[in-house]
Amino acid sequence: MRAQKLTLAALALAAGLSLTACQGSEDSAANANNSGTGSSSSSSASSSSGTSGGGSTSDKDAASANDDSNATESAPGSGNGQITTGHCKTANLDFSSSHGMGEGDLVVSLKNTGGDACTLKGFPGVDLRSQDAAKPLSAKRSNLAAPAVALQSGETTRFTLHYPPNNTGGTGAYVSSMVVTPPNETHSKNLSVSISLPVQVGADQKVTVDPVGTGKQ
Repeated sequence: MRAQKLTLAALALAAGLSLTACQGSEDSAANANNSGTGSSSSSSASSSSGTSGGGSTSDKDAASANDDSNATESAPGSGNGQITTGHCKTANLDFSSSHGMGEGDLVVSLKNTGGDACTLKGFPGVDLRSQDAAKPLSAKRSNLAAPAVALQSGETTRFTLHYPPNNTGGTGAYVSSMVVTPPNETHSKNLSVSISLPVQVGADQKVTVDPVGTGKQ
C-alpha cells in the first residue's frame, strides 16, 4: 500500500508538482504586494519589506518589520547611495536568466531601464510553469537575509533560483517558463527557461529562491 501511495504522489508531482500559486503571466497582475500566506504550497509572494512611495532610508527600515529587517546594508552595485524614487517597477526592469556555475542554479538578472534610480529589497515571487501542468510550482524562500539594493538607471542586480536537477536518468518534469514578480510589485514578467525536475516525492519542496541582491553580483 505504501508503494502505491508513493507512486501516486510521484505522478501528482509530475502532473502538478503539488502546486498552488498566483496565475501570473507577462505583465499580468499578481497577488497584491506579494504577501506570504504561510501556505506550504505557495511561496511566490515577495517580501513586503519596502514601501511604494518612500524615499528615505528610515521609511524603508520602518516598513521592513519582517524576517529581513536586520539586513539594511546596501548590496554590491547599489547606486552609490543616491536618492531613489521608490521601489523598482516591473515595467522599468529588464529581465534575463542564465544557468549558474552550480548545477541546479538559475540566475535571474534585473536591470533598471527607467530614467531614475529605484530600490529593491526582499524576495521575488517565482512560479515555475510546465505545458503539462495545470498549476505552477511556487519557489519557497531561502533563509538568506535580504539586503537593500538601490539601482541607478542602467545598473543590474540578481537573484538565484535553486532547484534539484534531474539526475535520475529518467524523464523529469519539464519546466518551460518562469513567472517573476519583483519585491513589492503587483505585476509579473514571464521568462522562457529550460529546467528538468526529478519526479520524486518532495522535489517541489527543494525549489527555493534567494532574495534580490544576494550571491555573486
